[in-house]
Amino acid sequence: MADPVTSKPANAAPTAPSQAPSAATPEADIKPAGPLAKPAAPAPTLHIDAPPPMPIRPHGTGVRGLTLSRGSQLFEGRFGRMFRALPPADFGDTDEQTGKALQDLATAMVGNDPPKDGPDAEESGIPAVYTYFGQFIDHDLTFDPSSSLQKQSDPEALVDFRTPRFDLDNIYGRGKDDDPYFYDKDGRFLLGQPLSGAKANPKARDLPRSQDDPARAVIGDPRNDENTIVSQLQGLFHRFHNAVFADLAPQGYSFEEIQREVRWHYQWVVINDFLPTLVQPDVLAAVLPHVAKKTDILRDKPTLAFYRAKRDAFMPLEFSVAAYRFGHSMVRPGYRLSETVGVQPVFTSGGSGLTGFRAFPKNWAIDWALFADVEPRDSQSTQRTQLAYRIDTSLVGPLGALPDSVGANPNSLALRNLLRGWRLRLPSGQDVARAMGVPVLRDEEILIGKFTLDRGDIDAQKPITTFGKVFADNCPLWVYVLAETRLPAMIDVTLQAADRLLTIKTPKLGPVGGRIVAETFAGIMLADSSSYLSQFPLWKPRYGKDGIFRLRDLIAKALAA
Repeated sequence: MADPVTSKPANAAPTAPSQAPSAATPEADIKPAGPLAKPAAPAPTLHIDAPPPMPIRPHGTGVRGLTLSRGSQLFEGRFGRMFRALPPADFGDTDEQTGKALQDLATAMVGNDPPKDGPDAEESGIPAVYTYFGQFIDHDLTFDPSSSLQKQSDPEALVDFRTPRFDLDNIYGRGKDDDPYFYDKDGRFLLGQPLSGAKANPKARDLPRSQDDPARAVIGDPRNDENTIVSQLQGLFHRFHNAVFADLAPQGYSFEEIQREVRWHYQWVVINDFLPTLVQPDVLAAVLPHVAKKTDILRDKPTLAFYRAKRDAFMPLEFSVAAYRFGHSMVRPGYRLSETVGVQPVFTSGGSGLTGFRAFPKNWAIDWALFADVEPRDSQSTQRTQLAYRIDTSLVGPLGALPDSVGANPNSLALRNLLRGWRLRLPSGQDVARAMGVPVLRDEEILIGKFTLDRGDIDAQKPITTFGKVFADNCPLWVYVLAETRLPAMIDVTLQAADRLLTIKTPKLGPVGGRIVAETFAGIMLADSSSYLSQFPLWKPRYGKDGIFRLRDLIAKALAA
């Protein structure tokens, strides 16, 4: 997830009567974060024998970061480090050797899966919507248009052009006064053209679009139009706001109060549904014990051992460049959209399929029960709830050949992730595990391949050192996070289908990846003085039932609007 389907941000601005703000405009997006609610517990002290830093190998001359420190001197800032004292991982004596090693590893991580319109062994027990909700969250938190895959990047020079808050600035932009063209005169979101094709979603609407060709979405973050699924998820949040507006405006609630209600429901889902769905229970309980105990942070306080913001919230590179990219492995090669629109590939070589930044066909309304467990569906039917692929060290074929509108030079998402982690000088997964004081995976436990229960897939898994001795006790952090999810770490997940109860062994984020993700989420929300955890820790969602409000409930409320 730092973009489950990563793309370049849209460059062309829409030519609407009033132009949508550029996601690369700091004045539009950056707001100061509030004070941290409670100082974090100190990290355990560990003594690690590490090699001295290697010489800097910059590309070209006169670039920012030419004399950069190999380890960031900052714990915080818009981007920062959780483990700034750890040495960066290198994978060769020269740039060329490192590039070749990462290329070989990336190639091994990409499969050749054709789109499927039914159950298959690669499915987890997680509904497919969580892949794209994770992407949506990423777009709410981060945007780095400035770092490069071709040259060393100075981690201290990076700017996050998103507020490090769960504040839905990707939805609201700069608000009703500064971005009035998103709203009607009362404060409801303007919606786009009607969409058809899904009987279960008769009120479906596209996003508002420009008159250009291709027609670009006029929204708070152009990246939320980069594929059909996240585009319509953005539209669901518009409709959720409008549904809350319809309930509360007649009672005298102001736009700001309604906006807060929407944000708090979203934050509740992030903490109480998204994290439990993706992170191993014991790992999450160590950070946010109140979630498992169903209490609150006053009775069971969060424990932040590694996310240590001294003043303002910051975005850890270990999170945005490595751990949160777990969602890339969850992407299916294709998705059915409705009973009338069968499986569409996520990408094709010609840039069609579900690729966004354009107006998609008007009969492509999504039946959200195909993506979320909003109602039980027959598990063997083509109208079943599609499930995300397993979090593992394998990506589907289309992510190995991205269209130019999504990513180029290189066009392999696996290689882009590996190069970015190296360019931004991330430590190895093993060094992070040692710093955390958790058991370190042995090289033979870091397997590349599909983590299914199929004997053929199990036999095809290979240790990472197969692809180069440079990876011995030196695994890229992103790959290490994925490798942690393999058996016996899988969790039994139960789903209620119309025809039966499904129990699926499901990989979830482990001691390193899960801890980085959970602490980053908790740290950012606690540092935000406007979050529900800071302002009203005993708050419960008004649209929940007995304190339960999940992503499926938010979707159901939006669909009724």
